[in-house]
Amino acid sequence: MYKIAIVEDEKNLAALVVKYLSTEGYDVKLYSNGEEAYKDTEEPYHLWILDIMLPGIVSGYDLIKKIRETKPTMPVIFTSARDQDIDKIMGLELGSDDYLAKPYSIRELVLRVKNLLARAYEFGSTKTSKNELLIGNYVLDKDRRNVTFGGEALSLTSKEYDLLIYLVDHPGKAFSRDQILNAVWGEDYFGSDRVVDDLLRRLRSKMPELQIETIYGYGYRLIL
Repeated sequence: MYKIAIVEDEKNLAALVVKYLSTEGYDVKLYSNGEEAYKDTEEPYHLWILDIMLPGIVSGYDLIKKIRETKPTMPVIFTSARDQDIDKIMGLELGSDDYLAKPYSIRELVLRVKNLLARAYEFGSTKTSKNELLIGNYVLDKDRRNVTFGGEALSLTSKEYDLLIYLVDHPGKAFSRDQILNAVWGEDYFGSDRVVDDLLRRLRSKMPELQIETIYGYGYRLIL
């Protein structure tokens, strides 16, 4: 059973989210403020759902920084009542895997939770793997959803990994930002395509030997 931590101070919304996720069979823990959640960032959760704007001195940004200190690949979904690009960019910059602007559909949240958990855990449950690719000095294990460099595992978020797979599966092909948005975030994502540029920048930072070309005014292409 997957364990999900939710940090949400809006009582009515929090009650609905807990109800729906519990009905889906998840073990859900609710925190009403950042201070309570901050103490439990090392608990064995499988996913965190963080509201950005929280009462008190600990925000969603503070929480994801703390989580990433010990669990760099932990799936995280950010939510916020401020549907601004800066919120999305900052959230993705800090390593969140998804973003939902309030008010959002609870069913949409449940769907995104299912998809994110599947990408993060179910696709990587194989104990042995023969589905490996060599990309320069990087070893990409598709079965386990991990990447190593010099024998050391790289800490890629789920979104960073999904983007890498998308590019690797289509070497040399140019993709527009809209195509990447649909492939990595899904067709139901409504937001700025600037998140694509931010995700590419993060992937390049973690995998500097990747030859990802920028096609100005259009998108990106991976050269193998």
